[in-house]
Amino acid sequence: MGGNMNAEVAHQFQYAVRVIGSNYAPTIERDEFLVSEKIKKELLKQRREADAALFSELHRKLQTQGVLKHRWSVLYLLLSLSEDPRKPSSRVGNYGALFAQALPRDAHSTPFYCTRPQSLALGYAERSAGLSASVGTSGISSLGVYTLNGPTPTPQSLLSGQPPQSAAAQPLGSRLAWALPVSSSPSSALAPPTARPPLGPPVPAARVIRPRRDGDAAGEVSEAALVRDILYVFQGIDGKFIKMNAQDNCYKIDSKVVLCKSLRDTSSRLAELGWLHNKVRKYTDARSLDRAFGLVGQSFCASLHQELKEYYRLLSVLHSQLQVEDDQGVNMCSESSLTLRRLLVWMYDPKVRLKTLAALVDYCQGRKGGELASAVHAYGKTGDPQMRALVQHILSLVSNPILNFLYRWIYDGELEDTYHEFFVASDPNVKTDRLWHDKYSLRKSMIPSFITMDQARKVLLIGKSINFLHQVCHDRTPPGKITAASKSADTPKDAAELLSDLEGAFQEKIDAAYFDTSKYLLDVLNRNYLLLEHLQAMRRYLLLGQGDFIRHLMDLLKPELARPATTLYQHNLTGILETAVRATNAQYDNAEILKRLDVRLLEVSPGDTGWDVFSLDYHVDGPIATVFTRECMGHYLRVFNFLWRAKRMEYTLTDIWKGQMCNAKLLKTMPELSGVLHQCHILASEMVHFIHQMQYYITFEVLECSWDELWNKVQQAQDLDHIIAAHDVFLDTIISRCLLDNNSRSLLNQLRAIFDQIIEFQSAQDSLYRSALEELTLRLQYEEKKQQREEEGQWGVTAEQEAEEKRRVQEFQETVPKMRSQLRILTHFYQSIVQQFLVLLMTSSDESLRFLSFRLDFNEHYRAREPRLRASLGATRGRRMSNI
Repeated sequence: MGGNMNAEVAHQFQYAVRVIGSNYAPTIERDEFLVSEKIKKELLKQRREADAALFSELHRKLQTQGVLKHRWSVLYLLLSLSEDPRKPSSRVGNYGALFAQALPRDAHSTPFYCTRPQSLALGYAERSAGLSASVGTSGISSLGVYTLNGPTPTPQSLLSGQPPQSAAAQPLGSRLAWALPVSSSPSSALAPPTARPPLGPPVPAARVIRPRRDGDAAGEVSEAALVRDILYVFQGIDGKFIKMNAQDNCYKIDSKVVLCKSLRDTSSRLAELGWLHNKVRKYTDARSLDRAFGLVGQSFCASLHQELKEYYRLLSVLHSQLQVEDDQGVNMCSESSLTLRRLLVWMYDPKVRLKTLAALVDYCQGRKGGELASAVHAYGKTGDPQMRALVQHILSLVSNPILNFLYRWIYDGELEDTYHEFFVASDPNVKTDRLWHDKYSLRKSMIPSFITMDQARKVLLIGKSINFLHQVCHDRTPPGKITAASKSADTPKDAAELLSDLEGAFQEKIDAAYFDTSKYLLDVLNRNYLLLEHLQAMRRYLLLGQGDFIRHLMDLLKPELARPATTLYQHNLTGILETAVRATNAQYDNAEILKRLDVRLLEVSPGDTGWDVFSLDYHVDGPIATVFTRECMGHYLRVFNFLWRAKRMEYTLTDIWKGQMCNAKLLKTMPELSGVLHQCHILASEMVHFIHQMQYYITFEVLECSWDELWNKVQQAQDLDHIIAAHDVFLDTIISRCLLDNNSRSLLNQLRAIFDQIIEFQSAQDSLYRSALEELTLRLQYEEKKQQREEEGQWGVTAEQEAEEKRRVQEFQETVPKMRSQLRILTHFYQSIVQQFLVLLMTSSDESLRFLSFRLDFNEHYRAREPRLRASLGATRGRRMSNI
């Protein structure tokens, strides 16, 4: 009896040592809801529906009370106590039983083994050891997944990121708990562990031969040999019976091996892990040493290494079990033996993870940088929690370099992208004056899918603004004083936190840096470089907004511009410009603006006068040249020439009207001219009406309305790009509505023809008045001489003089019909051009141009003369009525 008691005490002591030294993590997910659901299911299985409803009500009341903090523990205790003690326990008592029970309820997906035996011939360098030590791991053998019987927890020792201990540094109890089987004797439990042989080709002298299963054929391969081969295949190493078939690209069992169908099928299913392992390993080995793969690619490889490391850790556990069985001669039929079926169950989760990794490797082939991060992020959009957790962990590692690029760019304006992985690109060949427009751009293919296009645009603007301030504005303010730099993604854990809140914390960081940097840049441009004042100067001078200055300048330039263009000198015109500035309100403008105002002569064509080549110019340089680019100044030049020509028409018609008013009384003594003069008055009135309506349209409906929109947008602009875009829209609008774009070329040609008719009419009227005034002077001289001779007592005129006077008057009277016919032709030609212009206006898609045609023909004078105009007007009015 005493001997039996001692044996029982020794057995209990062994069990206590094994429990105390074990490394098991909690074997159930700490989820209160999950435990409560299990309790209700147990009650429903026992047909106790009323008790299940009562339990649900009591649990709900318990949740409303804040007294208990560990309700999960209480529920788990109740669940444990409710189990029938007569049923075989499903709890894991020791290491051997863990494998003997296949997949127990609420057990780990793989047992946690914190050291890899030195005898395991993996041949794999732990490249990412430092990374796993600082970040933790989401490895194959440690991440919590949902198995068939419920969720599997993550071992806390792995999540804390502690590096694995060596076998020598482990406590004796821990090693005993792992190494000793249930059936071991007390003496064997306290004995020191024996040296484990390396995992390799079978060596007969060093290996304990396992007995075969009952009923095996004499030449059939044992299951134990297949298990050892499978462990080699898991590592991508050919076994004795299972080898890689290069032709079919898979592992196959030697056809000469005698094996039953079930074992052959199971072995083939397990061998798939080796193929998946080889696929992932091949990718990492090929890319790890490729420096052109970039930091993002290296992070991706490091995450794959980390997953493979956890896979190797699992293999070390399986190898340890195999060594224990070999050392103790465990029969394949015993409870604790490692069989193919048990391997198939234990390797289910690692196989799923390796399949995910292999699919991810295939999808990421040929990608790098932000494009690679987008590919990884796309795989995270799944309902499988195991797969999602794995991809999220990889994404946190892959996105870490991208976020570091991003923070360096938005807080320091520095772009250190050696391998072109970031979505902001820089062109070193672009000069400083084109920095804002051409130096930096977005690589759309490199924008990660978890960053929106609006966020990417803001990121580009932030760094571009910082560089613009330093290189173009020569502002030496440190970036830290412009916007406060927040914490960057120094570790993958920080990156994971940001990725989990892309619309919150990440968006706030981008917005804060964007608003601070853009506001500071606009303040510098307005305060130091007078951006808004230059914009107003363009309106006043190049768009003829300063009326007194433009009128006085025309008066001073009239003698010069009437000369041929080849006889003009720019310095003379510049002097006239300065005189006009000093004589008008323009003198009160900022000196910085006035010194930029200058005269420009366009290219001279044969027959051009000064009016055709004269233009005002405005010199821009430095930061303001970013807004007023060469293209913009070219648009301003085109608009100025058009407005200057229209202003000249107004100026010309004013001179025509003054000439008519001054000469009307003088020529009353010449009745033969009354018809011609009346015709001149009518044509001049038509021209004045046309030009006044065109000037009203250009000044108020085009320039003033567009300027008001521009000014409002500039006042509300949040960054420099908004100002540039608003300015470009302003120029495009006035060019389009002033008939200067390609779509309005026919309208512009008709308008220029009308302007030419006005100039021709001025020449014709000047010629008429010149001839009439000469004739009037000769008649007055004749009458004066006649009266003088009569006063002297002589005959007023002789017969010869009277005949000569009559002949000269007759000759003049003969020229009057020619003048009348010339005016009639001019009037007809002018009216036909106006009618064609009105037809084009009526068919225009721009509503404001159609309304302009109504004002130009307010009394339907031209409509009565042109049938096409009547049809256009009728169709337009019909459309308007149908719209109403």
